[in-house]
Amino acid sequence: MTASLAARYGGRMIYEHLGARPRIDDTAVIAPTAVISGDVQIGPGCQVLHGAVITAEGGPITLGAHVIVMENALIRATAADAVHIGPHCLVGTLASIAGATVGEEVFFASGARVFNGARVGDRCEVRVNAIVHRRAVLPEGTVVPIGWVAVGDPVQLLSPDRAEEIAAAQPELDFPGYVFGVDRDTPDLMVQLTERYGQSLARHVDDRSV
Repeated sequence: MTASLAARYGGRMIYEHLGARPRIDDTAVIAPTAVISGDVQIGPGCQVLHGAVITAEGGPITLGAHVIVMENALIRATAADAVHIGPHCLVGTLASIAGATVGEEVFFASGARVFNGARVGDRCEVRVNAIVHRRAVLPEGTVVPIGWVAVGDPVQLLSPDRAEEIAAAQPELDFPGYVFGVDRDTPDLMVQLTERYGQSLARHVDDRSV
């Protein structure tokens, strides 16, 4: 963050994490109650609204020009999966994007969910409460209908009542293993998961406001 940005955003919830500071273009606008943490680059003309959280948990986050992040949205990178969001995208209220690559001019409606390793092509639409599952690949112009689930590569778009087909389309899906590093068959799965993940998150104790 430059001296001028430090003066502009002093006292706001912008943090150095793991030795990395956010870089925010002079023309971007960050609401006072948004949280920006770690290795985050925010491009020109971006708008990050109240309650939004953009947190780089070991991997970088890049927002291209004129990206809008609405109220209470979450963008999170991990050491395994960076986040890149191309220019002129809109991330709706309560939407979340974790460890995904997003093209240009993409619309994420309220409550949309995009998981680690997913790739969303240019000019896609992920509508209200729709899900793009881990490692799913959406070609350019794909529309995921309200509440539907996108799985696989090549992608399948499935209504939420088709749970068996959704599961069958992602035989390698292993959230505990891929995201948290814990085998799903571990007898004390949640004990191991919460303790390991808690140790990782505890690194925020050394964050510094910038």
